[in-house]
Amino acid sequence: MNNKTSIKTVKLVQQIGTKMDWNSRINKQFIASILELKNADEAERFLRDLMTEGEIKEFANRLEAASLLSKDVQYNAIIENTGLSSATIARIAKWLKGSLGGYRLILSRLQKSHHNPSKLRKGLLLSL
Repeated sequence: MNNKTSIKTVKLVQQIGTKMDWNSRINKQFIASILELKNADEAERFLRDLMTEGEIKEFANRLEAASLLSKDVQYNAIIENTGLSSATIARIAKWLKGSLGGYRLILSRLQKSHHNPSKLRKGLLLSL
């Protein structure tokens, strides 16, 4: 990543805020629907109905990028592995290190489940 690209990436990351209204009725409904999922099969069915195949791949790649960033993998390798842009990876890096801790939380739980397969729900396969 050259200096010009780096400056653009930093500016883009600075523009991203946490102004999401999680208390709106539809956002509460969305979160509640996710919490109602009981197993991997239900999650797969719900997510496939909710999103396009491309969106599912995009979100899966973002989680993979977070996992790779947490292991100090270089941006170029992440770009090659996931197809994500450097700007997207920079946002993920910001959120991974940010105060909300959503990526850290889920990566920690996935790591614990990976090391303790008995905690995995039936049908859930992990490949970290």
